[in-house]
Amino acid sequence: MDAGHLPLNRLALQATTHCLTGCAIGEVAGMVIASALAWGAFAAIVLSVILAFFFGYALTMRPLLASGLSLGRATRLALSADTVSITVMEITDNAILLIIPSAMAANLNEPLFWGSLALSLAVAGVVAFPVNRWLIGRGQGHAIVHGAHGHSG
Repeated sequence: MDAGHLPLNRLALQATTHCLTGCAIGEVAGMVIASALAWGAFAAIVLSVILAFFFGYALTMRPLLASGLSLGRATRLALSADTVSITVMEITDNAILLIIPSAMAANLNEPLFWGSLALSLAVAGVVAFPVNRWLIGRGQGHAIVHGAHGHSG
């Protein structure tokens, strides 16, 4: 079954999972690097957000480039498809990390570091799902990626 015939909830779940994967890679990498370098909360969040956007866009662009689209077209599609979802996820997960007491000060070897990061990403995915569903239902978000290469991105 191609993406054009998938039920809206299933397509939104695929888009959310895809976006969450890129966000999680960037968020975890950023927090690990910042923690290892003993950076403060602000620097950790900035690095994590930058990496989340980078990996989120990269995961969208990879199949688009493989399908033969130009770098410019793939970049424009990734920006159009993922910016809102990644933004929602990053605001949500970083807000949660900031409100969990001592989460941003936890070290890599502490369960609080990994537990708060896992919780924040899980909540971010739940918050982003209805956003992605709404966007796809209006032909935006990941709906444009599916239209560009005919399968889930």
